[in-house]
Amino acid sequence: MKALRLFLVAVLAMLALAHPAWADDAKPFKPDELEQLVAPIALYPDSLLAQVMMASTYPLEIVEAERWVKNNPNLKDKALDDALQSQSWDASVKSLAAFPQVLQMMNDKLDWTQRLGDAVLAQQADVMSAVQRLRTKAQAEGNLKSSKEQTVTVVQATAQQPQVITIEPAQPQVVYVPTYNPTVVYGPWPYPAYQPFYWYPPGYTAAASFFSFTAGVAVGAALWGNFDWHHDDININVNRYNDFNRNVNRNFNNVNNNVRNNNWQHDPGHRGGVQYRDNATQQRFAHGGRGNANTAQNRDAFRGRADAQRQNLGNVDRGTLQQRDGNQARQAGNLDRGQNRQSGNLDRGQGRDAQQQRANTNRPAQPHTGNLDRQNPNRGATPQRQAQPRENAFQGVDRGGSASRAAASRGASSRANIQRPAGGGGGFHRR
Repeated sequence: MKALRLFLVAVLAMLALAHPAWADDAKPFKPDELEQLVAPIALYPDSLLAQVMMASTYPLEIVEAERWVKNNPNLKDKALDDALQSQSWDASVKSLAAFPQVLQMMNDKLDWTQRLGDAVLAQQADVMSAVQRLRTKAQAEGNLKSSKEQTVTVVQATAQQPQVITIEPAQPQVVYVPTYNPTVVYGPWPYPAYQPFYWYPPGYTAAASFFSFTAGVAVGAALWGNFDWHHDDININVNRYNDFNRNVNRNFNNVNNNVRNNNWQHDPGHRGGVQYRDNATQQRFAHGGRGNANTAQNRDAFRGRADAQRQNLGNVDRGTLQQRDGNQARQAGNLDRGQNRQSGNLDRGQGRDAQQQRANTNRPAQPHTGNLDRQNPNRGATPQRQAQPRENAFQGVDRGGSASRAAASRGASSRANIQRPAGGGGGFHRR
């Protein structure tokens, strides 16, 4: 199953790359494109149409479900419902197992299925409007009316609302799926660049009429979707949904699920790695599908934690550096004082030697160079080297470095003072 999923994801990715409009900057579907997409299903009963739209947003699971149904042809009615409970697909996909011909069409026309789902996710209201336009055209052509299979209701337009045509099963527990040629049933197709496809079930013999029905399907609780046409919402019948999806640890009365006020919401957890059509849709359903609000909240929380960590690190840095600089300053001061004492002792000894030498030779003494690193080792002077700071994690950081530089400057000044030659003498004296 895992290998199959990987293969299907790759196939769907190739379909996306093959379509010129599927890009990061994909433009919205035009009205004629939307009519092309919904033409094969616009005359389905509302409940079945709603669940086809939901399921189209999960193309990977459509393929898996179609293969499963094909491998289990003898499962019917309650046995089928019971067997579906062990499957992990979205409930909208599982519900289509009761309509194997619809499931097969969506599998055979996978490119169309994915594009329909993209349109539903990005432009749900526009998709629903396209359905109503096509139903109005079919009714005007005399091809949409009530019969023993269906009940067609027309809600006339008002000043606030447009006309709405609904299609319901004539018998609530038995659904007939219409079969028709969309290039004919709506009248002459007005969009040559966007021709819709038509699909007939295997073994189907087209009758003299271009509009007919397949055998009725006893659906039980498999249909629980519907439309709120005036508010452009896809709705869920909570009781029927929970009855159909009874063994799944998710129901629409739970506040942690993907329904709000009985309105359907796409669940990206069932997307199966299939990319969305555009960046806007991708961002809406990223990170588990809780939307931009939660995603932004998570980013803000992360930034808050990061800022706190940086502030704590800055406090540690400053304290450590200040302690280090203070220690270095004290060490430099002690070193300077030690060197000054040593230099003073050397100066006094060298002064006596110079006086004795002048008395013996009656020659003026030459000034001493005064460099501590050239002192006569017999005089007991040990040249001192200033300790160098050890490298550590804060090397190169300039926090608090001015204190260290100030201490070093004071030491250099002290050494300069002790090296000034005394007037008329050959040695040094301490001031």
